[in-house]
Amino acid sequence: MADEEAIPAATVIVMRERGGLPELLMVERAAAMAFAGGALVFPGGRVDPGDLAMAELHAGQQGGDAEENAHRIAAIRETLEEAGVAVGLAPTGRMLAMRERLYAGEPMGELLKEAGAALALDALVPFARWLPTGMKHRIFDTRFYLARAPDNAEPLVDGNENVRVFWASARAVLAMAERGEAHLIFPTRRNLERLALFARFDDAVADARAHPVRAITPWVETRDDVQHLCIPDDLGYPITSQRLDEAVRA
Repeated sequence: MADEEAIPAATVIVMRERGGLPELLMVERAAAMAFAGGALVFPGGRVDPGDLAMAELHAGQQGGDAEENAHRIAAIRETLEEAGVAVGLAPTGRMLAMRERLYAGEPMGELLKEAGAALALDALVPFARWLPTGMKHRIFDTRFYLARAPDNAEPLVDGNENVRVFWASARAVLAMAERGEAHLIFPTRRNLERLALFARFDDAVADARAHPVRAITPWVETRDDVQHLCIPDDLGYPITSQRLDEAVRA
């Protein structure tokens, strides 16, 4: 698939602090899903035309980059649809009550008006962007954002695209994968390793702002006669390669 055919997508790393290590909102995708079936991922999905329309309206009223805002709106919508957690919205309560209508396809802009809620796009902090190539499946150009969890956020499984949602520290999820209790694709594993470095949400934000958000396109490189899947070493990731035969790409 050519690079220009990559599907724009957005993902949110929702983080809460309860004492101890910060916890992340994780979603287990249904095994039947064509992309990353059965994998643990962060909530998110593709940018749809409604997201772009809302972003263009928002840019016309308040300025800003419409393409970037479309990704943030998609991230907000998908997190609410998939996990029942409202980030990037103020206030959040009434929108949670409209989750099923949003999931059914009702325009988010109309539901926001009805709920008396508004977008709070600055609540999403750019963290990373991943753009794989050379894959047999659909390719997604995915922007990752950080967001602080709302108070008392209790995730709800959607029962369609995912079968489980839960809170866990990055280290705990990585340990699950090491024990064979979790399935992680390459980008998720690398992001979890980076997130495991942080003791607070503010530390993650500081790290995100200290590194450029540049599209990460993994490549294959032979090291000591063994093929490795690699990423750049200047974007904040503590581990930048993995044996190709051990890397799960989708």
